[in-house]
Amino acid sequence: MATLIKQAYILDPTAGSVIGADGTADVLIEAGKIAAIAPLLTEHAAEPLHDVTLIDGRGQFLGPGLIDLYSQSGEPGYESRETYDSLRLAAAAGGFTRVGLLPNTQPATDSLSAVAAIQTANRAGDRTARKAHLMPWAAITLGTKGQHLTELAELARAGALGFTDGQPITHGVILRRLLEYAQPLQKPIALWPCDLALAGNGVARESLHALQLGLQGVSAIAETTALSTLLECVIEIPALVHIMRVSTARSVHLIRQAKDQGLPISASVPWHHLIFDTHDLHQYDPNLRHEPPLGTPQDRQALIEGVATGVIDAIAIDHSPYTYEEKTVAFDNAPPGAIGLELALSVLWQTFVTSGKWSPMQLWQSLSQRPAQCLGLTPPSLQVNHPAEITLFDPKREWSATDETLHSLARNTPWLNQRLQGKVVDTIIPGHQYD
Repeated sequence: MATLIKQAYILDPTAGSVIGADGTADVLIEAGKIAAIAPLLTEHAAEPLHDVTLIDGRGQFLGPGLIDLYSQSGEPGYESRETYDSLRLAAAAGGFTRVGLLPNTQPATDSLSAVAAIQTANRAGDRTARKAHLMPWAAITLGTKGQHLTELAELARAGALGFTDGQPITHGVILRRLLEYAQPLQKPIALWPCDLALAGNGVARESLHALQLGLQGVSAIAETTALSTLLECVIEIPALVHIMRVSTARSVHLIRQAKDQGLPISASVPWHHLIFDTHDLHQYDPNLRHEPPLGTPQDRQALIEGVATGVIDAIAIDHSPYTYEEKTVAFDNAPPGAIGLELALSVLWQTFVTSGKWSPMQLWQSLSQRPAQCLGLTPPSLQVNHPAEITLFDPKREWSATDETLHSLARNTPWLNQRLQGKVVDTIIPGHQYD
């Protein structure tokens, strides 16, 4: 079956001159590949094909599939939070074609069999359903406990995306050995800079707002001291390090300096940290409890500017599902994190594109091409004869995030039952068969 998407705005710099003067084009997809793209493809171009599906893309944006750097599943161990299947469905519903899966599950993804189980999950179930491809991050340490390194080389050969524990590495010797052993493997190492001793039991960024709300604070130096140590290690051992969960203005400055020095690093910010700050904690919504905690308004502005200028390479979703019972507790006691795969594109578009702060291309690149580059992957693109890895987004379509519309098993989001503008219309994923 072939699909012809008519007159959509194209969000891919590689498309170049094949799009019209107004930025629109027709895109023909056949046998899972982009067969043609041009300012206007008449229906005659599709006549030799059978069962052509026409999609009216007018007023909609068509771009390469979105890629999430890191998100959390409940499976294995906490399937009531999220399964591989529900995660894949939720990701595709939000426009994501590939999702980096964090290893800190029960048991952790620290063995060849654990990596193989995720690879098997990608092939399981109904192939006609829209389901994102899961990319397994392998654990750095056994059980993600930070004590003993895993068999990094074996995990790399088994197809692991890269290495991370999804939590801070606090042992300096472990960090040094990790960089030494992983450097020749040429796989990304995702590290969260956080000094747990300095963070203590804090639940909010140390600020006047946190003090007024009676929330124990986490100083910004809990992040920046750990980041400075990490950068010093990379200077000596230039491995491919990705700095995850950047949350402070000072960190943006340090990363800019490190990049100016030529260090082989990339960085990402969780999307909630671009939307909220400590001003938003006044209702003690447990869905705004994050690690690292939401920053100050100054932090948030620095992060926004960091994404716009490329100092922060990409936006991560860091989808973290929890059950209703786990999350419906006092702010201080709530597990950190929120879901986001189905919501991020809509909310980010409303916040930054509709307001005119970013161009559509800027946002799309931070969610697609640049995450792929951080991971050392070939970015998806709209080029003829390339696999059709595509997201179609309607910025004017309204919808509500409800039990009926969300595919994730979890509901821990501040946007539950709220009206949103902008929705993914279709996600086309290589290797899937569509009716």
